[in-house]
Amino acid sequence: MAISTTSYSPKEFMFLIAEQDRFGTLEGASDNAYHAVDVDSISTPSLNPTQALDVRTGSRVLQAKDFFQDVIGSVKEISVSGTATTAVLDLLLENIMEESVGDASGIYTVTSQSNTTSIGTGDSGGDVAGKILSIVIKSGKSDSDLSFRDCVCTSLTLNGDVGTEGGRIKFSATFQSGSTVVDLSDDTTAVDTHFESQHNYFMSSWVAGYRQIDGIADLVLNSFSCTVENPASFQGLASTGYEVISRAGEISATLDATVKYDATSEPFFANFNAQTNNASTAAAATILNHQAALANGAFGISMPLTFLTNVALNEGDVMMLDLSVKAVGSGISSATALVEIAC
Repeated sequence: MAISTTSYSPKEFMFLIAEQDRFGTLEGASDNAYHAVDVDSISTPSLNPTQALDVRTGSRVLQAKDFFQDVIGSVKEISVSGTATTAVLDLLLENIMEESVGDASGIYTVTSQSNTTSIGTGDSGGDVAGKILSIVIKSGKSDSDLSFRDCVCTSLTLNGDVGTEGGRIKFSATFQSGSTVVDLSDDTTAVDTHFESQHNYFMSSWVAGYRQIDGIADLVLNSFSCTVENPASFQGLASTGYEVISRAGEISATLDATVKYDATSEPFFANFNAQTNNASTAAAATILNHQAALANGAFGISMPLTFLTNVALNEGDVMMLDLSVKAVGSGISSATALVEIAC
């Protein structure tokens, strides 16, 4: 057999994502739209097969008949990073923040009283709307797409830096699926919605009065990184993989930022040192936005109550401060937001 002289550019590969309507069934080409992600990089999916490579009795050598592999009881993990465009950000925020249906307001919220949720075999329609995703990594080579069903976003980071692409908002996301891989040689999924640059967001839209971290506003902000994590666990096992996906772990929201060290930001050291155990009055609001309230169509982040978890000097061309905060709830029966993100 002769060698192949055909080569493929990494830029010929695409990352497609669609809202899935039925647990266990990859979203069809004629159903919900597959959105192309404006990717910086596509990581190789972790298929995580279970393998047994132990040498068995009777030999010092691993024999072919001793090899064992299982792909049913494994959790697949997929990572991607790129530019935060409107359509894709809507899907990601809806999924990780567990909005019940596509949110027309464009403002996605995790409340202080968020409860455990589960979906699984037999669920469809409104039961799974926004809660599971189909992902296709489309190859430059025909009949070589990698297709995954029943995916949930477990970690989403939104970040920006004034020195990178004019402060354009970027993202990185991690997905998990407990179902068996649909196909590793597929070629049936097409792009329904391409990304467009006019659907980008920029740090420059935030005004000084609402560049506020832990209660201190009017900050000169150089960079930020906001991470929302909502872990998934998988239960039961059938021929198609795990039967139930549960969201039972801590939903957390953290924000890291680098700001200019000046008279406005200098009090962070004292504030950090003065925080008191269980003192809800010590918690303060963090908001990055163009106005007091988040709005559809404008990227913004709001954490009504936060505590400082780090304050540190950062030597650059001028002295900067590295800040870290974590969002906290207002009480287990409170409907007050833990975190809100608008796009």
